[in-house]
Amino acid sequence: MAETKRDYYEVLGLQKSASADEIKRAYRQLAKKYHPDMNPGDKDAEQKFKEVNEAYAILSDADKKAKYDQYGFAGVDPNMGGGAGGFGGMGMDFDISDIFGSFFGGGMGGGSSQRRNGPMRGEDIHLRVTVSFEEAAFGCKKDVTFSRVEKCADCGGTGAEKGTSPERCSNCNGTGQIRVQQRTALGVFQSSRVCDVCGGTGKIIKNPCASCRGTGVHKAQKKIEVTIPAGCDDGMMLALREQGSEGRNGGPAGDVIITVNVRPHHIFERDGYDIMCEIPITFPEATLGAEITVPTLEGDVKYTIPEGTQTGTTFTIRGKGIQMINSKNKGDLHFTVVIEVPKSLTEKQKNLLREFSNSCGKNNYTKKESFFNKIFGNRN
Repeated sequence: MAETKRDYYEVLGLQKSASADEIKRAYRQLAKKYHPDMNPGDKDAEQKFKEVNEAYAILSDADKKAKYDQYGFAGVDPNMGGGAGGFGGMGMDFDISDIFGSFFGGGMGGGSSQRRNGPMRGEDIHLRVTVSFEEAAFGCKKDVTFSRVEKCADCGGTGAEKGTSPERCSNCNGTGQIRVQQRTALGVFQSSRVCDVCGGTGKIIKNPCASCRGTGVHKAQKKIEVTIPAGCDDGMMLALREQGSEGRNGGPAGDVIITVNVRPHHIFERDGYDIMCEIPITFPEATLGAEITVPTLEGDVKYTIPEGTQTGTTFTIRGKGIQMINSKNKGDLHFTVVIEVPKSLTEKQKNLLREFSNSCGKNNYTKKESFFNKIFGNRN
């Protein structure tokens, strides 16, 4: 029995009325949750990751989404769907293949043979590309090599030896199926089965092509350059239209779907298009204020922190984050200062600190005084 697919909206936890932004947001959350790098060795998470990617590939594409909304899986998967079925009128002339086709995707006759003879879309190819944090931020180009099904160059995809052509199957008259009638007390039942002479193709190849052995296709290695757009995030998917395996019988080629993996940065963390980091500062810098060096993805910049800066204070530099996809705008850089306490002080340094501490009154430590006042009340 074929595996039952879950509704794509259900996979992403969305309603059918979800907007493009909601679809993208749900995908990013689930892709991060089930990413193989976050769940090493977890087969269930790996399967859910594939399921989420498949759902996003359909719902993020306006054309595919429209077809899925109208026809369900049959609208986006050429291997699903069924023939129109029913009764042949009041005379009780049933077509069994049509009835089963309506319920089971055409698995018993007409639908399958029609797919063999009609245009068939090529298979999609799924790849992963790993880039650095900076490459994702600024964009880059990567070469990818993969194997795909291509039309045989020697026979032009016919499967017949050069100079010859496939012949129409005389057993099924080129339809690819044999129809059988059976009379019963309920009427005449018609059923269809695949022609056992041509295998449902409707054609006979008497002189198969030596290169592809009559299949009309062969496996070939292909190398293409992929453009990773500036602002690309971990888990995002890029679709290279019609770069996948070639279609059959004039059908379009499949797509190459690339999932981008972004390596973590040793300093920065990413939140959407903003980046964050921590910067250590000294006690005198925090107390007196200072001009400090702040690292960014585009080089170091100078930033003046005010006197009396507390540890854990976060500052923002506008426009120093990640470039937004298909835009010249950028996110922001948020850095949090952490005061580093000096170690291994000399006795002279310790005495200076004691003198400094004794010279400070309660007004210099308002948070400390407020804290103890809440516990013990006002102290004289």
